[in-house]
Amino acid sequence: MSEQSQTAAQRGRPKDLAKRQAILDAAKELFLTNGFAATSVDAVASAAGVSKLTVYSHFSDKETLFSAAITSRCEMMMPLPIFDLKEGDSVAEVLERIGQAFLSMVDSKDSIRLLRLLCALASQESQESKLAQLFFDAGPQRILRDIEQLLRRAKEMGKLQVVNPAEAAEDFMGILLGCRHMRVLIGCCEVQAEEERRERVRKAVALFMRGYR
Repeated sequence: MSEQSQTAAQRGRPKDLAKRQAILDAAKELFLTNGFAATSVDAVASAAGVSKLTVYSHFSDKETLFSAAITSRCEMMMPLPIFDLKEGDSVAEVLERIGQAFLSMVDSKDSIRLLRLLCALASQESQESKLAQLFFDAGPQRILRDIEQLLRRAKEMGKLQVVNPAEAAEDFMGILLGCRHMRVLIGCCEVQAEEERRERVRKAVALFMRGYR
């Protein structure tokens, strides 16, 4: 086989999903521990047990790797089927399902740690200060978009009266977070226990439904 054929064959091979996940897990931990600028692709490769070339075969650059790590975390905690709304489904029950998963994610130690890091970097004129936009696009924006699509479908099915699904999605997320999440971020209180969180989601969904039913 010629060198050109070998290269083409290598490019056509499916990427190793286990290695990809190992890279994402290593990247998430190193970004949280060392920050973006101090985390090199070499360090990620070493922590993941792969070569630097393997990292670049999955992710074109460090910014793409950071965004992919955030997206992977969101997809693990809030997989796309969680946003499904079928004909016989209760909108309130689907929103409760989403709310529980969302609060479990944002109340996790990793999420709180990352948000505190991003807040600390917000005033800096550096490459790290641009991470907030990468984070928002890969995480919160993706979730907002999925909630918007759910509400749009609920409107089409005649289950909700939603004039602007995008604004309604932000309303729902805002009701879920409230001021308590800010207090957690600045260390004024601890995250809620599971049952407290469930009750908080139930109340948030009930309030949202009253406004848009």
